[in-house]
Amino acid sequence: MAAFFLGIPVTMGLAFSTLAGLPRSNIVAPQVLGSTAVMAAPVAVASLESGFTVSDARSLIVKKYLRRYGSPLEPFAQYLVDTADKYNLDYRLLPAIAQQESNLCKKIPEDSHNCWGFGIYGNKVTRFDSYAQAIDTVARTLKKKYIDQGLDTPEEMMAKYTPPSVEKGGPWAKAVNQFLADLE
Repeated sequence: MAAFFLGIPVTMGLAFSTLAGLPRSNIVAPQVLGSTAVMAAPVAVASLESGFTVSDARSLIVKKYLRRYGSPLEPFAQYLVDTADKYNLDYRLLPAIAQQESNLCKKIPEDSHNCWGFGIYGNKVTRFDSYAQAIDTVARTLKKKYIDQGLDTPEEMMAKYTPPSVEKGGPWAKAVNQFLADLE
């Protein structure tokens, strides 16, 4: 029994010293959406072949979030993160808007693949051939027509993305901010 209690501190000490020796150069830089800085927490992954490696946890965070809500976007978690990186967007932005606009794609116009309420008003419905096409188009548009124009917070985006929400006191931005926080 004494060996057990002596072994625990030694094992813990070895584990901490091993982790402390991991290279820090692979840490992902923060993604910024307005004033909200987001750091993707690197995860140490044990492997019998190669010891410890550091990997990006963002796609796992998105995948778990989408799975929790039963979203048809779950298989696209990595694509959502990759596309956000491609356009230098916060990786949480597309899932957050999809949560607000369509309950993560569960309430969308039939055969539209449009989870973001993108170009949907009155009887007009913008349709995409696939979720991948929708993700890329919405991300590219958010980058060019919002972020690059200085509209880089949900509050600023709301005035252009969904003007009626501004008149109602901003529930769209409040919800998007909550969903962004849920994805941290």
